Amino acid sequence: MGNSLKSEKMPEVYIAGNNMMTSLGFTTDENVENLKNDISGIRLCTDKNLYPTPFWASPLSTERLNDSFAGIADVTLFTRFEKMQILSLTEALKNSKVDVCDAKTLIILSSTKGNIDLLEETRQNYFSPERVYLWETAKRLAEFFGNPNRPLVISNACISGVLAIITGMRLIKAGKYENVIVTGGDILSEFVVSGFQSFQSLSQGPCQPFDAKRTGLNIGEGCGTIILTSNSSLVDDSCLIRVTGGHSSNDANHISGPSRTGDGLYLAIKGAMNEADILPENLDYVSAHGTATAYNDEMEAKALALAGLNHVPVNSLKSYFGHTLGAAGIIESVVCLYSLKQNILFNTKGYQEHGVSVDLNIIKKLTSAPVNSCLKMASGFGGCNAAVVFQKKNVS
Repeated sequence: MGNSLKSEKMPEVYIAGNNMMTSLGFTTDENVENLKNDISGIRLCTDKNLYPTPFWASPLSTERLNDSFAGIADVTLFTRFEKMQILSLTEALKNSKVDVCDAKTLIILSSTKGNIDLLEETRQNYFSPERVYLWETAKRLAEFFGNPNRPLVISNACISGVLAIITGMRLIKAGKYENVIVTGGDILSEFVVSGFQSFQSLSQGPCQPFDAKRTGLNIGEGCGTIILTSNSSLVDDSCLIRVTGGHSSNDANHISGPSRTGDGLYLAIKGAMNEADILPENLDYVSAHGTATAYNDEMEAKALALAGLNHVPVNSLKSYFGHTLGAAGIIESVVCLYSLKQNILFNTKGYQEHGVSVDLNIIKKLTSAPVNSCLKMASGFGGCNAAVVFQKKNVS
């Protein structure tokens, strides 16, 4: 799979820092440790401000969020969503040599809803109306960290996180910036919960991706940050990981229903692998979208079969974090990075009996194995699909 882009000597794109905040922890290490111990953050939520009846979801601890943020700024001046973003970005920068104030650094914000809770009547008097706009949130985020550039917003349903990483990679390869900080998140809100309930897509228990008894998804709340750079000297890690390819597509099937054939996602996978110049037999791991809804899991399975990736170990992490919407692609990519660094593959929690029409190599238990390359994929409402490839530096 040759690629003409290779001959243009574009800069390589490295991972220079990361963070993930979920129901399982506020640091990447804390999250990874809980994953290793097979702990899920999904629980029965009884908050009637979110929905009149109990539902299964994966919320962040409000107490811990406010306590952690109090060490940074006044908790009353920022929304829940803003506090999550600022905390995640702060933590990622702690472990990175990238200067957020440098003119060569861009911030990209990924979210599907942002401060959507500010539309609720009980919240409208707390903050100014413009705070609900994603561009306003991104501007405030850049100002908080003293970044001189106009930030970019990526909001394309549930592929937002993966698409933001791809966009950051492309901007660096094009020489527009040396560093790109990709940060994304979404919150639990009445709007989001009622919306998924209207589709009858929420599970009556913890979700079971790719399992025959799966009944739907769990909404998750979280935030993630990945720092990209073309300057390998800014990477303070013995394991250099590159973003080597990315692609997006649209199957134009339905506003809310995924393609029945998997063709759209297959095009995204094929495009990402072509750019990364990697063959199916050289790919070590696939991190699926894996929402545990009937049609999504089936579509993903067919797309993987079309791409010749049936044999590759695959998992879904949504039975640990829930579906974190605009954060999912970033949070789950951070886990991919740790699979590459530590040569471990995390299992698909809740998977017991194969429930899709295509044979897949679903990871059933925590496994030690050589992991030099990984494909992260995502799909979303409106037929959008995206895939991105991560590889260790020593992989040719």
